[in-house]
Amino acid sequence: MASIQKRTLKNGDVSYRVQVRLKGHPVQRATFNRLTDARKWAQSTEAAMRERRYFKTSESQKHTVSDMIKRYMDKVKSEKPKRAKDLQHLLGWWDEQLGYATLADFNRSLISEKLEILKMKTVDRVDKETGKKKPVPISPSTVNRYLAALSHACSTAVNEWEWLESNPLSKIKKLKEPRGRIRFLSDDERSRLLEACKNAPYPAMYLIAVLALSTGARRSEIMNLQWNDIDLKRKQIVLHETKNGERRVIPIAGHAFDLMQEYQRVRRIDTALVFPSIKGDKPYEIKKSWEGALKAAEIEDFCFHDLRHSAASYLAMNGASLAEIAEVLGHKTLAMVKRYAHLSEAHTSAVVESMNERIFSDGRK
Repeated sequence: MASIQKRTLKNGDVSYRVQVRLKGHPVQRATFNRLTDARKWAQSTEAAMRERRYFKTSESQKHTVSDMIKRYMDKVKSEKPKRAKDLQHLLGWWDEQLGYATLADFNRSLISEKLEILKMKTVDRVDKETGKKKPVPISPSTVNRYLAALSHACSTAVNEWEWLESNPLSKIKKLKEPRGRIRFLSDDERSRLLEACKNAPYPAMYLIAVLALSTGARRSEIMNLQWNDIDLKRKQIVLHETKNGERRVIPIAGHAFDLMQEYQRVRRIDTALVFPSIKGDKPYEIKKSWEGALKAAEIEDFCFHDLRHSAASYLAMNGASLAEIAEVLGHKTLAMVKRYAHLSEAHTSAVVESMNERIFSDGRK
């Protein structure tokens, strides 16, 4: 027997899910946008099954996009729980838009249609002039994050579960993103900011800023540090929880090392955290101290992550190669650090000049 269930989404879209049950055969399901198509499929499928002309359908006809997202999220929660919250937000949108569709109907045309809706999605941002929130379109890079999340779920469905024969997002082009932001502190700005950090309400604000500038570590990496991650004898910090999921060792030297040695002498013994909150159960929230330091130093258009850009920029200007910068920052490829290439032009010119001097020196005699 065949049954047809009408589904109405929050956005008003209507779909019809057909289910055909017949003794001796696996249950067959499919989803259609039109009732007439649903009825035709139900009649033809049931007739074929009765006449033993119907073969077992592929997994893509048995599962919906919603089924795929749910199973994928269960996998992420068990393997990478810290990534789950962000992915839940991204994939939740796709679930609302396309969750009703079977994977057999999940194609490039359907995704492209929803992609146009995604491009018009807005978020509330504070207007610097009025101080009021206003809706602004999400950026191309954010749209690409939505696409990447869905694409990875599809790849898992292809490679691990065999729910899909191929990834329908493989031929959908990502949006062109603007060049990566490069905002680093000038010598004068750096002096003013560090002085302001010394006078911040949180006593460790100065040390945190120095660590960020000297190592290029991210805010979360610094604030989640524990004392057993720091080896002062070897002058290094081991980062276990990084953005790309890989363990990273970064050296601490000079002023940063001296400050850490001094800070260790007055460390709290009731917590393993290096920068604990008052209760000691979680990292300290530095937002107010950081924003206060920026205001006192009269520095505009600058965020904590820009300390990481500053560290990379200083490395480039002091002769570090892109490969060396990538290693310090923890990037797997050079693509992310190419933005700093122009800052090392003087070093590159010196290398080329030295090479030419050596290989053509005989020709000048």
